[in-house]
Amino acid sequence: MSEKRDGFGSKLGVIAAAAGSAVGLGNIYRFPCLAGENGGGAFLLIYVAIVLCLGIPIMMAEFYIGRRGGKNPVGSIKSLAPKTHWNLIGYIGILAAFVVLAFYSTVSGWTLEYIYKAATNFFAGKDIATIEQGFTDFHNNPFRPFLWQFVFMGFTAFIIFKGVKDGVEKYTKILMPALFVILIVLCFKSLTMSGAKEGLKFLFKPDFSKVDGTVLLAALGQAFFSLSVGMGALITYGSYISKKDNLTTTSLSVVAADTLVAVLAGIIIFPAAFTFGIQPEAGAGLAFNTLPMIFNKMTGGYFFCIIFFILLSIAALTSTISLLEVIVAFLSEEHGIKRNTATWIGTLVSLFLGVLCTLSLRKGSVLAFGNMTFFDFMDKFSANFLLPIGALFIVIFVAWKMGKESFYDEITNQNTLKVSVKKFIYFIIKFVAPIVILAIFVNQLI
Repeated sequence: MSEKRDGFGSKLGVIAAAAGSAVGLGNIYRFPCLAGENGGGAFLLIYVAIVLCLGIPIMMAEFYIGRRGGKNPVGSIKSLAPKTHWNLIGYIGILAAFVVLAFYSTVSGWTLEYIYKAATNFFAGKDIATIEQGFTDFHNNPFRPFLWQFVFMGFTAFIIFKGVKDGVEKYTKILMPALFVILIVLCFKSLTMSGAKEGLKFLFKPDFSKVDGTVLLAALGQAFFSLSVGMGALITYGSYISKKDNLTTTSLSVVAADTLVAVLAGIIIFPAAFTFGIQPEAGAGLAFNTLPMIFNKMTGGYFFCIIFFILLSIAALTSTISLLEVIVAFLSEEHGIKRNTATWIGTLVSLFLGVLCTLSLRKGSVLAFGNMTFFDFMDKFSANFLLPIGALFIVIFVAWKMGKESFYDEITNQNTLKVSVKKFIYFIIKFVAPIVILAIFVNQLI
């Protein structure tokens, strides 16, 4: 018999935890990378449009499944559509959680390395070439990348051991607001740099000549990745949300926080990139190499550097927590495994896959195939395939299997709330979202 799960204790806890799941390295590390690789302003505009038009309705659809079904992704769909094959949607979410957590643990480990470097004043007096070389040397180190990856997953497992209310909610309610404060401070500093005008122009002035199917798919994948759509996290968190909470305002709050952090990260990084001559399409180094240069130029930069990378690791932690919780809830509820044991299993399997991702980044790795490393494969396989496919089947399930009356009943809290946009949201879920996702896939295949 599965163990009884706890839940969120307050509305603020719901928003903080769900925003914590969404806000993380996907915003501060991955969004600027993809924006830099896909034309800047055009990518941003497409990304925001997808988040507003598709992200919010799909997020509400996942919250609906979770709260209505009251279990993990597989269990919730089994509860809503018993003795059918719809529960395969839940298994896609479980697989996505494993895949994302694998490469995410690699990048999360980088944040701990940078806390160490910041604390030991490694960046002081360094030029950009030296910092970039340090990033490369770290990948090729036989010990440190794995040490930090294991330590980070240890922190993640520790929080999951403590549960939802005393673990996830308790920490995210304090630490997410702190992250916003530091981001805003860094934005002001970045805007005083010589490359600010050029950086802002790159981020906010669209160049639609760069838009093709690849850019559309990248924006769709990043929107789903950033919002934690299609990976089971929102369904799992939805099962912890009280029947009294408003799913519409919760979704809007989470999306607003998530998008704001992504834009702020772009405002911080691109002016600095142009100031120090780093190409916008520089990839991972865009975040991990430019930010230390900002701190080198600011008063009290030593302390801000330490604080920022601590908070960056915390932002990553809130996301890895949500991913591991998906796996643990599935193992404990569907297979009757005790929560602590399920936590160990989920952590170790994710670490095994994560270590392969880390190994693939080493120079001459056998896990690199041409320009594609195992890390890149896991990243693209999740963002460009698993998450959109999962989201596609989720909206089809909600609209075409469950129907609008069930959806309206849940998002209005059994008709105790007035949700004026419910018809519009349902229309998006039923018609627009499936067509858009399929159209982008077909365009990519062609």
